[in-house]
Parts: sequence; structure tokens; C-alpha cells
Amino acid sequence: MAQTIIFGNDAYKKIGDALREWGVSKYLLVCGNSFDKLPVAAYLASLDIPCVRFGGFTSNPKYEEVCEGVKLYRKEGCNAIVAVGGGSPIDVAKCIKLYAKMPDDRLYLEQEYTDTGIPLIAMPTTAGTGSESTRFAVIYRGGIKQSVHHASILPNYAILCADTLEHLPVYQKKCTLLDALCQAIESWWSVYSTAESISLAKQATALLMQYAREYVFENTPCARERIMQASNLAGQAIHITSTTAVHAMSYKMSSTYAIPHGHAVGIGLPKCWRYMQAHIDDCTDKRGAGYLQSIFDEIAKALGGNTVEEGIAVFEKLLADLQISAPKAEPSDLDILVASVNTDRLKNNPVDVSKGLKEIYQNILDL
Repeated sequence: MAQTIIFGNDAYKKIGDALREWGVSKYLLVCGNSFDKLPVAAYLASLDIPCVRFGGFTSNPKYEEVCEGVKLYRKEGCNAIVAVGGGSPIDVAKCIKLYAKMPDDRLYLEQEYTDTGIPLIAMPTTAGTGSESTRFAVIYRGGIKQSVHHASILPNYAILCADTLEHLPVYQKKCTLLDALCQAIESWWSVYSTAESISLAKQATALLMQYAREYVFENTPCARERIMQASNLAGQAIHITSTTAVHAMSYKMSSTYAIPHGHAVGIGLPKCWRYMQAHIDDCTDKRGAGYLQSIFDEIAKALGGNTVEEGIAVFEKLLADLQISAPKAEPSDLDILVASVNTDRLKNNPVDVSKGLKEIYQNILDL
């Protein structure tokens, strides 16, 4: 699936052109609570193309909420979707697109996914998930995370306006920044990495490391632009490779300790990386342990270290500067956390960590 990426603070003004080119008669606007404060809100209201708004979902969207969006899309006779917001609105919009033409006599999650052909425009208002440029979405059913993926849910357009980042809460900026950085690094070492994905991951990592502190603590226009760009590059990278063990281990931590996803992956990555370096002979990448060592070395240098341990130390220094630390935990949590890890998600990881999950969690939580 091809995607058009439009970058710039007025990029949202291209949305009307795209809708008219598609011959859209009415679109579903999927958006979060911050939407009305953004310039794009007045712009969309000025268009001569009607829309119906859907915001009936939580920050960790539920399957049932997506189903309500599907019902609204059908009832209103929409023929396109525009998503404006963080990762949750964009993921909801992706799922609505995927489910909109499925029969509703059984769970959408259990049906075969096909391309519905519904045009989808995504405009992120945070810089972290990169969801505007991936084929993945995350929703929850019965409290259990459901990974939805299909090539056709890559949005047709990604609209990147860095001004949307200006008034984000500082803690949210920290967490989303770390999510993007972890995605870039995980894509880089993934067993499914390619020359293209590595190039994207390198670019993202360089930008994130260069502008992280300026973005969080000084909030300059230049830093906002670079972090928005980096987040999108990281999203493009995981679109190719998916994420690895760090992400797989993060989800239960996030729900158990009520910390954002980016916080959870941020504290997990250095401990997981240190374990993989110590067990590199358990390499699962067909390119071999020597190749993987060279990748680890490259990542460390990109972070600013001469060795892997120094690279990990640089990452941990960033966490300390951002005041991102491990939550309070009990030893009894460990077995629950280990049991929660989806082992299928570990297949992307370049080292077999299945026997070391408890040890890694112990180190993450300092138990």
C-alpha cells in the first residue's frame, strides 16, 4: 500500500483536496478531546463536505467501542474516514475501516481481513506511536490486548503538523518520545529488518537523540518538527519489521502499574538489551550472532556510546534526565508478568529471551 506523507504546519489544509479527489460525500471524523482546540477543527468545519463525529472511545480503545464507530459509519452513509488525535483515535479509525464492510453476525476479530477500499486520512497530534504510517492497530476485548494488522489499514495520507505538539503535557511528551525511540531501536535489531527499515530506524534514532531534551524541556519549534519527523520515521520502520520483546513485555506492566505505554517500554529496553548482549549466543536471527553484534554496536554508537554497555548507559541517562523510573512492584508480580507475554510476539526478537523473562522483569522493576 502506498502512502502520501504531507509535512508542515498547514499540511491539514490538503485534507479537503484529498476528499474531493476521492469524491467523498460524507466522512467519519474520529477524534480525541483535544480536537476542538486545534486549527484543523475550524478548517474541517469550513469544508463543503459534511462529516459525522465519533469520539466514543477510551484511551485504550475497546472492541465494543470500535463496533459503535462501525455502526455510526454505516448509519450515516459515510464513504471515507479522517482521524485526528493520538494513537488511540488513529487505531480506532483503522479498525473501523477494516470492519465497516464485514457482516456483523460474528466477531470482526475472527473474520478474514480484506481491503475495504475506504479512504483514510490520519493526522497525529502526538509524536510517539507513528500509527499514522503503520499497518497495525491495538484495541482491547475483555481486558486483553488485540493486535490488529493488515496492509490495507495503512492510511492513504499522513498529515504531520508539528504545531499540535506545542501544548502537550510534559509527561506525555516524555512517554511518547520514548515510545518512538524504542520503536526505532527495536526495528533496527529485529530479525525482519531490511536495508530500508534500518535506514529509517537510523534516521529516527539520530533525530530523537539530538532533539529529545530540547523538545521536552525547551519546547522549541525546531525540536517539535524534528521529533514529529522522527516519530513518523520510526513508525515507517516498524511498519516493515514490527516491534520485539521490549514491546511484548511492556503491555502488562502498563496496565498493572497504570503507567503509559511509552513509560513501560522506556524502562524495559535497556534491561532487555543488556540481557540480549549477555546471551547473544542464543541469537535467533538467520544472519548470525556476528551480524547481530554489529547491529548492537551500531545502535550503541548512534546513541553516543563506544560499546554496547556505554550505549545502554546513555539510554539510562536519558531516562534519568526525563525522570522516568520503575514503578513500585512486588516479587509476586513477576509470575503474572511473565505469563502475560505473548510468545508469538517474541519471534521478532533477535535473541531467545523466553527463558530469561523473569530475570529481565526483575531487573526492570529492581526486585
